Amino acid sequence: MRRRAFLGLGSNLGDRLGYLKEAIRGLPDVVRVSPVYETAPVGGPRQGPFLNLVVELATERSPRELLETCRALEAAAGRTRGVPDGPRTLDIDVLWIEGCEVHDPDLIVPHPRMTERAFVLVPLRDLAPELVADTFREPTADELTPYVPTLSTP
Repeated sequence: MRRRAFLGLGSNLGDRLGYLKEAIRGLPDVVRVSPVYETAPVGGPRQGPFLNLVVELATERSPRELLETCRALEAAAGRTRGVPDGPRTLDIDVLWIEGCEVHDPDLIVPHPRMTERAFVLVPLRDLAPELVADTFREPTADELTPYVPTLSTP
């Protein structure tokens, strides 16, 4: 049975947009992709801004299979997990899966902090406004801005 699922993707090292695009190409069952937002890092050491987006899937994969896919894509992008909340080439979180709750040490669905993070809620609202509470506070431009890549001239 196909279920609606949402993944959050972020990158703040190297070719941020390139890592996100490559990850989307590697994801199964993609239905829609939110706009990209540039966001201030939350927690961790001092680091550069992130590019974030949310992907909607219509999938038959289990939460565990989705997590394994996410980790494989992170590894392919050269993700290392040395510093908690540190800079990363690619970060993919399983946010929500229709009709699923998971409470494993390495996977909690719905994601336990997604309702606290504007970098998740704004792109999620673009795809599924019914999943974002009416009490959500709009982030300031310093926290999150729509991302429009700068076109370089020769």
